[in-house]
Amino acid sequence: MIDHMDSTRSPSRTPTGRPHLSIVIPVYNERATIEEILWRVQSLQIDKELVIVDDGSTDGTGDFLRTVADAVERGLPFVVLPGLGCSLPTRGMRVFFQEQNAGKGAALRRGFAEVRGELVVVQDADLEYDPREIFRLIDPIDRGLADVVYGSRFLGGGAHRVLFFWHSVGNRLLTLLSNVLTNINLSDVWTCYKAFRVEILEGLVIRESRFGFEAEITAKIARAGWRMYEVPISYFGRNYAEGKKIGWRDGVRGVWCTVRYNLFGGRVVPARISAHPAPWTPTRLTPGFGAPAIGAVDKV
Repeated sequence: MIDHMDSTRSPSRTPTGRPHLSIVIPVYNERATIEEILWRVQSLQIDKELVIVDDGSTDGTGDFLRTVADAVERGLPFVVLPGLGCSLPTRGMRVFFQEQNAGKGAALRRGFAEVRGELVVVQDADLEYDPREIFRLIDPIDRGLADVVYGSRFLGGGAHRVLFFWHSVGNRLLTLLSNVLTNINLSDVWTCYKAFRVEILEGLVIRESRFGFEAEITAKIARAGWRMYEVPISYFGRNYAEGKKIGWRDGVRGVWCTVRYNLFGGRVVPARISAHPAPWTPTRLTPGFGAPAIGAVDKV
C-alpha cells in the first residue's frame, strides 16, 4: 500500500534561498489546541516556515503566542509548551498579531502578505485537519501537475468524525452553487486545506475578511483558469461545545460571496508562474513511478 502520509522526506533549501513551503496558520481563541497544532506542524520534515497570525484572541492564545514571538525574536532555539510538557523548536516560525478580531479572511490576508516560500498552505489551528496530509496537498504541485490544490473531505480520504447533517448538506449546496457559476467540479469549496504556488497569491486581491474568503478565492482562481486539483483528506471535526465557530450566518454570507465574486467580481489576470524545476519530486501518488517504460532502451 502506498503511504500518503510519509513525513520523512525533507528537501533541501531551494536554489533561490526561499523555503519550499510556507504554512499560514490563522488563530482565534484556540488556547486548547494551539500548542498541539504547532507541535504537529513543526514535526513535518520538510523545508518550511510557519506564518502564524493571531486574530485578536482573548482566551490566552495571544499571550502564549507572544511568548513564542519573544523566543523567536531573541533567537532562542526552543520555547516551552506548558500544556504538553515539552519544548517546541522555533526555527522558521514568525508570529503576527491583529489588534482586533477581524476574521479568518483578514488573518489569511495578513499571512499571505508575509510568506516567503515557493508554495503556500493554509492550516487551521483547531486540530480538525491532520498536518501530515499537507504532503498530499503539495504533491500535485511539486510534480508540475497543478497550480492550486484543495483537500476534499468528501472524496473518502480517511477517518471522518460523524457530526452535523445539516452542515454537510449546506456545504454541498454551497459547493454546488459555486460549481454552477465557475463551471468547475470541486467537491469541497469550504475546506480549510488549500495549497497554492506563491505567485498566484501575489496576483490576487482578497477582499473578504471572514469565511466568505473561501467562496471569493475559489471564484477568482476559477476565473483566472489556473490548474486545480483535489486530493482526499481526513476530517476530525468538532462541535460547538469544543469551539466550532462557523454558523448559519456564514452560510448566508457564503451564498452572497459566491454570487458576487463569480458574476460581479471583475476580470482576474493570471499570475506568471515561474518555470524553475521543482526542488522535490515525491512519488507517493504515482504507483509504479520510476519503472522503465516497456521497450525502453538504455542509452550508452
